[in-house]
Amino acid sequence: MSLQVEKMEHNMAKLTIEVPAEDVEKALQAAYLKERGKISVAGFRKGKVPRQMIEKMYGPEVFYDEAANAMIPEAYGKAYDECELAITSQPKIDVVQLEKGKEFIFTAEVATKPEVTLGEYKGLKVDKMDTEVTAEDIDAEINKELEKNARTIEVTDRAVADKDEVTLDFEGFVDGVPFDGGKGENYPLTIGSGSFIPGFEEQLVGAEIDKEMEVNVTFPEEYQAEELAGKAAVFKCTVHSIKGKELPELDDEFASEVSEFDTLDDYKADVAKKLAESKEKQAKAKKEDQAVDKAVENAQMDVPAPMIDTETRQMADNFAQRMQQQGLTMEQYFQFTGLTAEKMMEELKPQAVKRIQTRLVLEAVAKAENIEVSDERIDEELQKMADGYQMEVDKLKEFMGDSEKDQMKEDIAVQDAVTLITDAAIEE
Repeated sequence: MSLQVEKMEHNMAKLTIEVPAEDVEKALQAAYLKERGKISVAGFRKGKVPRQMIEKMYGPEVFYDEAANAMIPEAYGKAYDECELAITSQPKIDVVQLEKGKEFIFTAEVATKPEVTLGEYKGLKVDKMDTEVTAEDIDAEINKELEKNARTIEVTDRAVADKDEVTLDFEGFVDGVPFDGGKGENYPLTIGSGSFIPGFEEQLVGAEIDKEMEVNVTFPEEYQAEELAGKAAVFKCTVHSIKGKELPELDDEFASEVSEFDTLDDYKADVAKKLAESKEKQAKAKKEDQAVDKAVENAQMDVPAPMIDTETRQMADNFAQRMQQQGLTMEQYFQFTGLTAEKMMEELKPQAVKRIQTRLVLEAVAKAENIEVSDERIDEELQKMADGYQMEVDKLKEFMGDSEKDQMKEDIAVQDAVTLITDAAIEE
């Protein structure tokens, strides 16, 4: 195999790969052996037709596609290892020459890792984060706990209020005509949950039990049912039952039930402490985000489009896996949200660009600052991972080859670069 590398604009490269004629012949013979059982010729048993006969009848190119599909992955893999480029996308393959008795020539157009020109990344100005814990913060946190421990009670002496759980019948009409999927009986709904289209739940506040009322709404312009998108509708609704929440008394008994403390004062002090820790953590994360974002803004790089496409597809695949873990297919997700695969990819693209740019800048900072990660540091991280998985560290090491360790070193160096940029930032 021979290889020529041509560097192109915008961090693209073209690999011209040539496979010797003798390897082409081997691939054609292998293609024949694989495909001959599918070809029938009068006078021969199926699978016993000589290759020369098949090529004479159908032309030698009858096996070209199968042979090319066999040769390209192996030849490209060798070229990938040999070219010493930091390739960041799947190759765009173009066959230049495939002919019996001649070399097989094809090109692979790929994106390569961009060079980064760093701007200022030390002494960047960021917003000073407020970490003060107020009495209102403490009350809000305790109210959440009260809500979680609230008792659900049947309500008969008042109308529907926000956050109530109701059971209702409804039927929707557009221009006076009922529409498919617009009817429900004894439907459970929590007011304020956002389960229905905007404006529906809010208008149920004040509804009385077993009294029919009308709710007027307009379907969103991008509603999943196209025949309803943007149209005004009237729902005739009857609430049959109301359930509200009765909060427990805020006293020492409540404190002892929801915490390790015996008194309300001690419980409140612990809530305040945890809120302070949480705010400090959030402030640190925001400072990191702001500082790194500014370092990225100050840098220059030319990210090739195929690299962005690859990252976007990876993000979409990861999202699909998370949905699958929750028991939801992407088809169902698209149906529920009204999105399409194309629109989702378009929405993910800016995030993909930001991820790529951030990683490239942090790697460049690590290189500029000579940040190196020792084997001892890797051992420490592996020990932490082993402790987290409750397994022996030696067992964990068995699953890790040199490439995994190198990736760990890169990731740790990148995180050290984040710390360096953040620590050098100035809060204003």
